[in-house]
Amino acid sequence: MDEITKIAYNCKKATLLIEKKLISNLTLREKLELKIHLAGCSVCRIFERQSQMINTMVKQLFVNNTNEIRLDDDFKKDLQQRIDQELDKK
Repeated sequence: MDEITKIAYNCKKATLLIEKKLISNLTLREKLELKIHLAGCSVCRIFERQSQMINTMVKQLFVNNTNEIRLDDDFKKDLQQRIDQELDKK
């Protein structure tokens, strides 16, 4: 299988590059590979739009509510107990 065909049919790599693009810069090669893949894969194009939307919404959530996000003390205690139980199993 030639290199272009591998890129065109590799959704797993494309999704990795889509996510990487949201948090850092892609290399020129990665940009080209992603562009080639997205040109022929409508599922990954949808994934890219959804991923961008989720990323934007999460950023807005944290920007708008930085002082309001707190875990309940009972939740923290319960979570710590569950972690301790799992650690004791090992």
